[in-house]
Amino acid sequence: MDFDTRIPIYLQIIEKIKKDITLGKLKKGEKLPSVRSMASELKVNVNTIQRVYQELERKGITATQRGKGSFVMEDEEMISKIKDDMAKRLIESFVEGMKELGYGSEGIVKSIHEYMREE
Repeated sequence: MDFDTRIPIYLQIIEKIKKDITLGKLKKGEKLPSVRSMASELKVNVNTIQRVYQELERKGITATQRGKGSFVMEDEEMISKIKDDMAKRLIESFVEGMKELGYGSEGIVKSIHEYMREE
């Protein structure tokens, strides 16, 4: 995983895990890798992954079972909300970028329609 130096690493890892959940790469009820295993795989400090797992649990995305590890919650509504939140952030970023280029609402919508037709 390539990290953006402008964003804290733990936040980038949280976003990656959330994306993997919404894409089904991590299934509902699936066990996450151990803290040490994940840290080794991503080449980050164990404390960083510990923070990631704590934040995911605090947000209700995972649950920790003492002695067994962290597991993805099985709440379909929560997974849908994560996906919607991620989509909203992408749209906000896109719209802000288009506004910076001088586009108004109609221009933005027109650009999207043109892009989708080319797809």
